[in-house]
Amino acid sequence: MSTAPARKPSIAGRLARQLLLISVFWALVAGVSVWLVVQEEVDELLDETLQASSQVLGQLLRQNNAMLSAEVADSDDLSTHFAWQLVSSDGQLLHRSPLAPSKPWQLPPGFSDWKDDGSDGDDWRVHVRPLKSPQGSTWLMVAQTTSERREVRSRVGMASALSALLVGSLCMIWLNRRARQELEPLARLTESLSLYDPLDSRQSLPEQTRRELAAIRAAVLDLGQRLAQRVANERAFSAHAAHALRTPLAGMDTQLAMALREAHPEQRERLQRTREAADRLRRVVTALLTLFRSGMSLQWQRLDLAALLQHLPLPQQLELDLPPEPWVQGDPDLLAAALINLLDNAWRHRAGRLRLGLRTLPDGDTVIELEDNGTGVPEWRREDLNDALERQQYEGRMGLGLMMADLVARAHGGDLRLLPVSAGFAIALRLGPPPSMPSLPSVESRQPRQSPQ
Repeated sequence: MSTAPARKPSIAGRLARQLLLISVFWALVAGVSVWLVVQEEVDELLDETLQASSQVLGQLLRQNNAMLSAEVADSDDLSTHFAWQLVSSDGQLLHRSPLAPSKPWQLPPGFSDWKDDGSDGDDWRVHVRPLKSPQGSTWLMVAQTTSERREVRSRVGMASALSALLVGSLCMIWLNRRARQELEPLARLTESLSLYDPLDSRQSLPEQTRRELAAIRAAVLDLGQRLAQRVANERAFSAHAAHALRTPLAGMDTQLAMALREAHPEQRERLQRTREAADRLRRVVTALLTLFRSGMSLQWQRLDLAALLQHLPLPQQLELDLPPEPWVQGDPDLLAAALINLLDNAWRHRAGRLRLGLRTLPDGDTVIELEDNGTGVPEWRREDLNDALERQQYEGRMGLGLMMADLVARAHGGDLRLLPVSAGFAIALRLGPPPSMPSLPSVESRQPRQSPQ
């Protein structure tokens, strides 16, 4: 069963989330700190205002005795949040401002908090100071409601906290944008790496302006050079191996053919098996050399599979049923290597007939289906092979033929899958669509590039 690959975390996404958390945390801490500091400063400012108001009011009362004899009414009050009282030394209320409590405040000099026990009364912050008047020594009490003070503190604190949050948000947006700008060179390098082919000497990676990315570029170029050198050595080996193996294998086949004609009847069966094993070795060597010499560098062409199969060393005992128009687009050498191994697998599993079919999928992929009448595999084995092919876990789970066919399919942007059948063995070799190009050369009959026979 196929499972969707786990989504890997993004550096930009993780960095953006970290910046968001840091900015929110900083904004909250700054907002709370500003709130607490503002509360204390506002309280001090309001107390200083009360003290200054009492000084001004006391000076006015001493200079204008008419104010003390004037009658006041609650309807004349212009503010419900500020009041004053003039209390005699023996605690009698002499004068008060509109809506000031009718009960005198009995408080010591300085600042005090007074709570009204009445159901409709307010709590007050009161400043008490001595005042000499014509009536003798009196106490001037100037007060402000605690509700007004809370409202002022809340407004100032909220404005300060919102300002801190706004600054934190702006900083977060700026830092996030800067982080993305700093990561843009990494994204460009990633795009360049996706197009980089270390086997193409004409290609290189663009210079990097960041020191860390310059080190990555140098490491990738060094790795590419070592990889290109290794591939060049393998290709040189395969070229020499083609010449070194072709002559001995051909000589072995010739000698075995002569030995079959001259051998006694009881020895011919053993010699025939030996010749078949040598012929299979020749096909395997041909497929391996074809695969390695291609280097997985695709040369897309429009191919006639029937013409391609005529030039391959296929088992003579295996009959092929081909579709009416066996045209596909792909690399002839890689497809030759895959078909050699798949047909050889069918013959080794006692298949006498193999049907080859073609179908095109809606997304442009081409599927080559091969179904034989051989012994086949059990259902559990087919599922295990499909799992190994999907995960590309070839070692110990499948033979050379399926592994090479899957590698060829993946080089073409596709894959290899085993199909469920009631009898025999069936596979589907899917090839992806060719890259966009003006036109693909049409090849009706072509041998793989110097395939050793």
